[in-house]
Amino acid sequence: VTVRPYNAIFIILILPQVMHFCQNMHIFVGDLHFVNINKLTYQRLMKQMKFILALAVSAMLFSCNSKSGNTQAPQAQGEVAPVGSIVYIQMDSLIAGYDMANDLRTELEAKVADIQGDLNKKQRAFESDANEFQTKVQKGLLTQSQAELQNRQLNERLQALQNEGQIKQNEIAEEQAVLLNKVFDAVQTYLTEYNKTHNYALILTTSAASSTVIVGNPSLDITNDVLIGLNEEYAKNKKSGK
Repeated sequence: VTVRPYNAIFIILILPQVMHFCQNMHIFVGDLHFVNINKLTYQRLMKQMKFILALAVSAMLFSCNSKSGNTQAPQAQGEVAPVGSIVYIQMDSLIAGYDMANDLRTELEAKVADIQGDLNKKQRAFESDANEFQTKVQKGLLTQSQAELQNRQLNERLQALQNEGQIKQNEIAEEQAVLLNKVFDAVQTYLTEYNKTHNYALILTTSAASSTVIVGNPSLDITNDVLIGLNEEYAKNKKSGK
């Protein structure tokens, strides 16, 4: 039995556009010529943030999929499809109701919130320092060499923020992949044992993103039965500390 994740992404990632304030930021240097804060660095940073937002959007598809997937009435509790049947599971509904998936999602959301808070703090500090620098230059409170030095330091900080954002993005993406693997490994492991007693000829999966089963007899939908078993096993393992 093979369980494929399809598009059942369940982790909602929310990361801010850390450097949105840079969009119109210019700095006066010398005789009032505008100098952009490292345009190339800024463009790379914005590309990175757009990718993060795309991750968030794709992840949020899960909440839509769980509502817009196969709407056939599932097999009632206690009903068992005959031995040798070809049965199916609605993966969107299974993942949405799986306690392990929800617990892992909550953990990752907490980590993302911490990262967001840290990046926001650094964003505000950078914005404050950049505005202060611009004010000093406009008032003629810095020499040319001082202005050039501080401008270079701001560029270096902007680059550091970009690097940190990339590192955090990679960390979250890696953790998301690992958590998804944990969930689907648990599902596949459970189904392997489950089918030893049910002896189905084939267990299919379907979802809003990939309708392997277009129309099926509800008596062959084993989603509820599998979900109950998964949650019971997870609760038992959680209680025993596994």
